[in-house]
Amino acid sequence: MKKFLTCCFLTFFLFNGVTLSGCKKNPTEDVTPVEPPTLTGILSTLKLEHPRLLLTDSRLQELKTLSISDSRLQKYVSDVVSQADKDIFKSPIQHVLIGPRLLDKSRECLSRVYNLAFAYRWTGNEKYLSSAISNLRIVCAFDDWNPSHFLDVAEMTHAVAIGYDWLYNKMDQLTRNQIRTGLIKLGLNEGKKAYAANAWWIKVDHNWNQVCNSGLVIGALAVAETDPEIGLTIIPKAIEYLPYALKSYGPDGVWGEGPGYWGYATDYTAYGIAALQSALGKDFGLTQTPGMSLTGYFPIYSAGPTGYMLNYADAGEKSKLGAPHPAMWLANVYNNNHFSDFVNEQLATRTANVYDVIWFRPYANSAAVRDLDKFFDGEVALYFSRSSWSDPIGLWVGIKAGYNKVNHAHLDLGNFEIDALGVRWARDLGSDDYNLPDYFGSLRYTYYRLNSLSHNVPMLSGKSQREDATSKFINHKEGVSEPCSVIDFTEAYKDYASSALRGLKVVGGRKSILIQDEFVLTKPGEIAWGMTTDATIQLINPKQAQLIIGGQKLIARILSPANAVFTSESAQQAKPQSENIGVSRLMARTTEPIGNVTISILLIPQWPDVDNNFVPVVKPLSQW
Repeated sequence: MKKFLTCCFLTFFLFNGVTLSGCKKNPTEDVTPVEPPTLTGILSTLKLEHPRLLLTDSRLQELKTLSISDSRLQKYVSDVVSQADKDIFKSPIQHVLIGPRLLDKSRECLSRVYNLAFAYRWTGNEKYLSSAISNLRIVCAFDDWNPSHFLDVAEMTHAVAIGYDWLYNKMDQLTRNQIRTGLIKLGLNEGKKAYAANAWWIKVDHNWNQVCNSGLVIGALAVAETDPEIGLTIIPKAIEYLPYALKSYGPDGVWGEGPGYWGYATDYTAYGIAALQSALGKDFGLTQTPGMSLTGYFPIYSAGPTGYMLNYADAGEKSKLGAPHPAMWLANVYNNNHFSDFVNEQLATRTANVYDVIWFRPYANSAAVRDLDKFFDGEVALYFSRSSWSDPIGLWVGIKAGYNKVNHAHLDLGNFEIDALGVRWARDLGSDDYNLPDYFGSLRYTYYRLNSLSHNVPMLSGKSQREDATSKFINHKEGVSEPCSVIDFTEAYKDYASSALRGLKVVGGRKSILIQDEFVLTKPGEIAWGMTTDATIQLINPKQAQLIIGGQKLIARILSPANAVFTSESAQQAKPQSENIGVSRLMARTTEPIGNVTISILLIPQWPDVDNNFVPVVKPLSQW
């Protein structure tokens, strides 16, 4: 009887996963040794153990050690863990589309998974692990990840792949199989179909390329040891196709889709290449693409002292500088402290996210010397000038040229924006609702925010700029007493003028701005110079206006032509377009016959020591 009871006792413990020492056996332990797979081709250097994507265990330990003495890193980690604490209590993610998109759900999952999985790996607290796995199970049980709008699939693939990889060793086999099956069925198999069908986005030169190709790369790398066929199908294609978009950084690092999409596109540039590097040990030369080593300067110069960006293309309204998170990755890749220091400076007053921790680079105090003026060339070209890097109420101006058919572009060649006295005086309204009818199609330029009517550009005979127009800087001067630039945007107005030039000059000791337009008209008609502003506009006389925002003032003066007069107009629109309540347009209008005409407008912020009697000599742009 004693022998029988002993056998029963042992059987109970064995079937319930309990060791003889009384400790419950880890359900994730593999009791049967598994032969490591033989991987070939591009997967031959795959790091077999998990986690292998972006944040390896060795990098995590390095960060933990560094955080002991680095107060910035301590803050960033605290920011991420605090967000994870909030994510735990959020409602389950549901398969609900907004318009044609599931994208907000994909991004919500991505944010939660990164925050929760990181918080678990940093603290070891099981509550984060449980919540992360719950979110992964939910989205992997969806019927689909909305492949008709492939960004949704790509971002959800990214989210699930990171959760699968980072938490792999803490899942039981049943959970691993469920998440891996969902990742393959709903994400990677859809990617294989898209590549086989030569989907329209695979070779485009804008953000869709980076997001879709990099999202699929991350997913394929997560399951590459169990499903090498998927990796061998997806990874080489993504590496082949990514350069079609990466070339858009050339030659100087400007992103044609504007500052908002710079962040989105460059985030995914970083995710994809970083995943290749951490999992396969190489970046396949992608980081050698011209312009990429310079693109970290783009957000630095694009932000005025107010924090608002040069807001061209479909950027958000009043797009304000956040911490440009991918710049931290760029800083490490190109060993450039300017990029990481700028992120660290921004995070002094902002909340960090998990990428600021993953790619953390200690502050190096490298910002002592930066040029005040900067020219960026490219398909979209930009010119910036400012009075100071340290004065929060200093003067800043940015102006753009380029091509009106860049993805997300508006009809805004020559558009400028101005900061002074802590105020954004000349502004861009940004994008409108993407769900407006045919927003990206034939109705696009019927919308006020997207055509020339709302931008700080001239209009001839009431017509917007041509959609197919290109423009270029034909002159720019930096580091001089009166920095300036000149744009040839004749193509934008060729239906009404044989020549059209716009000049911008910082004058009066970097305290005022001169905007000068020169046309050779081939048809008589009205020229309307416009500037969009949040200011209250007071017309002092036909040639002079006073703009007021929050007690600060700016004087605008017409220097030429003699018959031009200022008017004030509302920028308000009717729904369903954005209403633009409280936004005005300062207009200078003149009717001219054919031939040469010059419009010169002087903008004078009312500094404490302003010289309102200062009037620059109006010289032809050819003499600037």
